[in-house]
This record gives sequence, C-alpha cells and structure tokens, in this order.
Amino acid sequence: MKKDDQNTDVIRQTIAYFDEHAQKQFREAFDITDTAMQDKFLSYVKEGGHVLDLGCGSGRDAAYFMKRGYTVTAADGSEKLCRLAESHLGIPVRTMEFTELQDIDLYDGIFASASIMHLPFDSLKQLMPALMKALKTGGVLYASFKYGDFEGISHNRYFTYLNEQRIDQLLDGIGQYEMLETGRVGLEYEKLYGFSWIWFLLRKTQ
Repeated sequence: MKKDDQNTDVIRQTIAYFDEHAQKQFREAFDITDTAMQDKFLSYVKEGGHVLDLGCGSGRDAAYFMKRGYTVTAADGSEKLCRLAESHLGIPVRTMEFTELQDIDLYDGIFASASIMHLPFDSLKQLMPALMKALKTGGVLYASFKYGDFEGISHNRYFTYLNEQRIDQLLDGIGQYEMLETGRVGLEYEKLYGFSWIWFLLRKTQ
C-alpha cells in the first residue's frame, strides 16, 4: 500500500471514531471552561477579525470567539460533530478533512487546538503551507499537540506527537513567519494521564 493510501486510511479511521463518539465528545467538551489559550491566541489576532476554528469539534472555542466579537468560520472532519456544533453555534459548520483546505488570504487567525495532531506527520507537512496560504499577511496560527515523538494509532485514533525538534521539522520551508510564543502545559498531569501538551503561536510575515 502506498504511503498516501495509508495516510488516507488512518485519517478516515480517526474521523469514523469521532463520528461514533460525537455525542460524548460534544457533551464533555463543555466541561472545560478555562480560556487561557484562547485569550492568548486572540491577543495576537486583529480585533474583530476573521478566525478559522480548524477542528472545531463541539464548537466550544468558536462560540467563545464569536462572543468576543470575531467573525468565525468553523470546520471539522466529523460530519456528526459538525451538525452538533451547528446546533450550538447557529452558523453553518464546514465538513471537510483538514488536508482539503484551499482558502487563500482569508483569515486573521487559525486556531487548531488538539485537532491537526490527528494527521500523520507527512500529511501535516503538506497541510502547513496550506495553512499559511489561508492566513492573511500578519495572520496568526495557533496549534497544539501532545508532547513527544510518538506517531501512530492509539485508542482507535491516529496521533502525531510533537516536541521542540519535530516542530522545527514541521515548520521548515513553510514560508515567512515569526514565532510569537511556544510552551508546554499539563506537566503536572503527566504521571496521571501519561502525556502533556506543547503549543506554538506564529505570525505570517509575508
């Protein structure tokens, strides 16, 4: 089987998982009320700008951005989660695989929280230039991943973990950008849950 076919299979397997567990994912998302990372992201985005919530899931973050006065486009690969998010947001939610993104110079910010980490690393490398093209000059990208160097199926979903070195590999060759911030969260829960998180914020400069 070709690598592209393998990537397509694991992406579809992951989407099928979220379709199957959509109600649970939707319900549990609203148990998380902390908005520190959303606020950090918005602090770099033009006030009232256009934000893409890529992998919006329940629509929780999109709803917060809308409440703060931003224009929001929400998208997810799971058809069932999209319909649930629509019912919560009151706006259309695009059903699409992340690798299908073809928007050009449209967004002031892209928020990809624990979402694009479900792509194989090869697919992520292909996605990153598309994300940069979708941003306006000066636009901001936020992305978060589980921390480490694991890549593969876990609990019926595909994961690509990143560490500092793998972020450098991911961003190599994507175009002109300024790294605004990067950090780790959840270190206090590593022993309990077996993982922590790494995130980065960058600005497209050209």
